[in-house]
Amino acid sequence: MASLAAQSVSCELGALSWQRSAVAGGLPVRRSSSVTLAGVTKTNRSVRAAANPGSSSSSSRSSESDAKPSNAVSRRSLLAVSLSAATLAPLLSPSLPSFSLLSPALAADVDLSPAELEAAVRRAVAKVVTRAKAPGALRIVFHDAGTYDLATNTGGMNGSVRFELQRPENDGLKRTIKVLEKVRLELGPLAKVVSWADLMAVAGAHAVESCGGPHIPVRMGRKDASGPDPENRMPAETLNAKEVAASFKTKGFSLQETVCLLGAHTLGGKGFGDPTSFDNAYYSILLTKPWLDTSNSMADMLGLPSDRAIVDDDDCLVWINKYANDQNLFFRDFVPAYTKLVNSGAVWT
Repeated sequence: MASLAAQSVSCELGALSWQRSAVAGGLPVRRSSSVTLAGVTKTNRSVRAAANPGSSSSSSRSSESDAKPSNAVSRRSLLAVSLSAATLAPLLSPSLPSFSLLSPALAADVDLSPAELEAAVRRAVAKVVTRAKAPGALRIVFHDAGTYDLATNTGGMNGSVRFELQRPENDGLKRTIKVLEKVRLELGPLAKVVSWADLMAVAGAHAVESCGGPHIPVRMGRKDASGPDPENRMPAETLNAKEVAASFKTKGFSLQETVCLLGAHTLGGKGFGDPTSFDNAYYSILLTKPWLDTSNSMADMLGLPSDRAIVDDDDCLVWINKYANDQNLFFRDFVPAYTKLVNSGAVWT
């Protein structure tokens, strides 16, 4: 590996079938491009093998030291780029996700299946989003997707919250954006093909799982919005139970899904148990109505007004009791509810 890093790399880029490279700083790359390393011509497949030595096949190890660049393409249609050893080193690092230069998958940018890309994003997220940062990662999902309106099919999970940070309901989310920017740095070249919406969806799922909740698969391929979504679409914290249900209904959620999603308030404090544990404490604590304890000087700080309202609603109470008594049921129901949330309004590549 060290001897290869000492060599320069010549990349021949064809003028036909150009695509953005996922590894070479965004340079357009032809599907038939090859990479010559110290006299050894490696195809896209062998670049993938170099990044994952354990999975390389015997064919990918074959040496073609006498190989010469093809003259079949005119000089005018070729672009020679010399990459330094410092640029090459990350491509050959076993710690990077397995990928080759080209693929029809995900807008023909990287040779990764959606599942492989999701796994790569999860690895990058896990390096940055600790349990202490998990509540913010989950909260930003709700605030990005919360602008969805079913009647007009507008808003939703599109990364637009980046343009809405000045809104009162999004107070504090600038810190989470900075955290996710660090994740994008961890992604390296893959950041070019991972939208903000996808990153938020995966980070929120990671937040749930890393804090003890269920694993939630996340479909990749959401497109980002180029500006903010309409205002006044997030449910206000002061809504009563009927208003909460009505607000979520405009986004396509049933009462059961609404109560289930509100269980995400178990992360981040507000008096619902350990702020970095994803469990059913939200429901069990709601049933005790701790805000009524006049001897507790912090009683007014427990939960949001809307949290307190739903426990006094008979229809909501049915599901609060179910989830308080069965954490596994809460987990099972949360997975499809979260999936529906992060798919709300998504425009797919």
